[in-house]
Amino acid sequence: MKRAPNSVVVLLLFLLTIIFSDRFAFAAPEGGSPDEAIRMEEVVVTATKIPEKRKDIPNAVIIKNKKDIQISGATSIGELLANEPGIDWQTYGNYGGASQELHIRGMRGNATQVLVNGVNVGSPALGIADVGKIPMDNIERIEIVKGAGSLLYGSGAMAGTVTILTKSPRREKMDLKVGAGYGSQNTYRVAAENGMFVAGDVGYYLTAGRTETGGFRDNSYLRQNDVSAKLLLDKGDTINISLYGDYIDRDYGAPGVKPPAGTTDYYIGSEKFYNSETSALLDHSGDKDGHIVLNVKGRPVKWFGYDFKGYYTNMENYNYARYAFDGTGAENWVKNNVSGTDGHVDIYPFEGAKILLGGEYKDFNWKNHSYGLNASGTRTGTESSPKAHVFTKGVFTEAEYRPFEYGKILAGIRHENHSAFGRENLPLFGVVINPFATTALKVSHGKHFLAPTLNDLYWPADPYTKGNADLKPETGWHTDVTLEQSLLKDKLFMTLSYFHWNVDNKIQWEPDSQGVWSPVNLAGYKADGIEAGIKVGPFHDLSLALGYTYTRAEEENREYTKQDYGWPPFFPPDFQYRMVRRRATMTPEHRFKSDLIYKNKFGLTATGTMRYVGEQFVYNTETTAYPDTKTVIYMLSSYWTADLKIEQRFFQHWVLSLAGKNLFDQQYDTHLQSFTDQKTFVTAMSAYPGAGRSVFGGLTYEF
Repeated sequence: MKRAPNSVVVLLLFLLTIIFSDRFAFAAPEGGSPDEAIRMEEVVVTATKIPEKRKDIPNAVIIKNKKDIQISGATSIGELLANEPGIDWQTYGNYGGASQELHIRGMRGNATQVLVNGVNVGSPALGIADVGKIPMDNIERIEIVKGAGSLLYGSGAMAGTVTILTKSPRREKMDLKVGAGYGSQNTYRVAAENGMFVAGDVGYYLTAGRTETGGFRDNSYLRQNDVSAKLLLDKGDTINISLYGDYIDRDYGAPGVKPPAGTTDYYIGSEKFYNSETSALLDHSGDKDGHIVLNVKGRPVKWFGYDFKGYYTNMENYNYARYAFDGTGAENWVKNNVSGTDGHVDIYPFEGAKILLGGEYKDFNWKNHSYGLNASGTRTGTESSPKAHVFTKGVFTEAEYRPFEYGKILAGIRHENHSAFGRENLPLFGVVINPFATTALKVSHGKHFLAPTLNDLYWPADPYTKGNADLKPETGWHTDVTLEQSLLKDKLFMTLSYFHWNVDNKIQWEPDSQGVWSPVNLAGYKADGIEAGIKVGPFHDLSLALGYTYTRAEEENREYTKQDYGWPPFFPPDFQYRMVRRRATMTPEHRFKSDLIYKNKFGLTATGTMRYVGEQFVYNTETTAYPDTKTVIYMLSSYWTADLKIEQRFFQHWVLSLAGKNLFDQQYDTHLQSFTDQKTFVTAMSAYPGAGRSVFGGLTYEF
């Protein structure tokens, strides 16, 4: 394991210098007191679709409010949550447009549902939510509920849910915020937001922003525009109606891996395809995503509540790719339209009891439009435009009963009907024991499932790839045991969790007997693990948070011994393999995070964050003597990173901030992929490098 003692010492000394530098503060902030401590009474909105106290929820949860977001220095949700207990932030190199996924408890990114105001923002084509797209300015609160979530949220909530709640107007106060910042790699962000009640119970909240960066490698640029709007009619408990919409438009380069040392510029004609830093100089992508959500909810009487929503999502992804071996390529548009409705009612028949009844309908339309490109990058006559339509219907019920103050039981079931693969029943059971007001022992055990994506089912057949309409869903069980304890008048909060899950019929793309890559149902994978977290403070203007995760994940996979592509039709292909159990790919066993926060009454806030990611393994099939093959194991080394953000409020309304990431310029890699040098025809595993040191300064006006 790599160690960084000098980095730790330097960071702590820097923070101590700030702590004892009150003389440099300009003016007192509004309020002037440190952030509130964690409390067992903290309300979680999304765990059971009804607001409940943390101590009443049978799952492990993580909560981030807008204060946490502001002082963190994070520029994306993934960066904010990285290495929180149970959370693994996976990227392909940290460049501007790199895909960012959240992996919970060792499961893949498609096992986590990411919702904005209750609507899944993941791509139906890929089954994964790219959290790098979501602007941070609009977020009021983030709730992560770990454990089987399929009872309430259906497919893709096997590891848990990440729910993002956007900002709303506040009564008798106008919110106005305008900010701009600039930093390394010619990165800038300008953003504005405004919200207020304008006529009685009617209010609005608007946000807009633009981000641009050149990236830290060639062809790693990003240009993104984003807007959102929320209209609100708030009649208190009787009825609350909100109409929310957002839209992003982004273009970004796709630089690929960093080629091995010694690689030189490679041209086909006058076009440069790769250089020593970037394996794909011509590839680029774009996204245009929009969401509209209408939500109506209320609790007109003490024993009855309701919550209904309708929504529409339009997602368009564009990809332009060129292949260095001959200059040809492909241009591709994938469009997803999702419309749906869901709702529930909650009934309290007698003291301590609650019944939840709900249902959901989703309608998916998918279109894949592509052109082939010749060696000069011009479209050929080859064109493909497959379409597909699926729908899913789900009904669920959940019953809770707390017979006395020391305990609570919960049970529920969901029936899901998917037009592509049929029906699935998903039960869940939970127990909460509260021997003391500040103690909660939680146990949950539930079945989960993951439907095949539209790409998995309907990807158009070509000489290299094809979809598989006969896929089965992934299924399994997730068990969670969590102990939470609050002490010292809520200034010390501790959590400890054990989890176990398994997945059968794991979906994975593999070459078939003809050498064509297609998704198949493999045997499965499983994991056990421990999560621990502690938050201390604030004491004397200081707060400390520590988080650790141990994950032991194992997968069953194919180990190829022969890959003979033959010479059809004279000699058929011959692919041979055996099934093996091995440590799961790209799953670190150890992750650690620490946050040290200083906040004084003069408006100065400083946050130092350190993260450790353990070693990760990647398996690659390589030829020994054609057609014989073997599996070669590659390792991504463990690494530490250190970040720091300093924020000073002055004249009440102005905030000056300076953030530094990867302060000690740690070199690390995030993923591996093969690269072939077209000059030497040597193929080697190469890495997506993580970003080095960067700084970003900003100035914000708040009213």
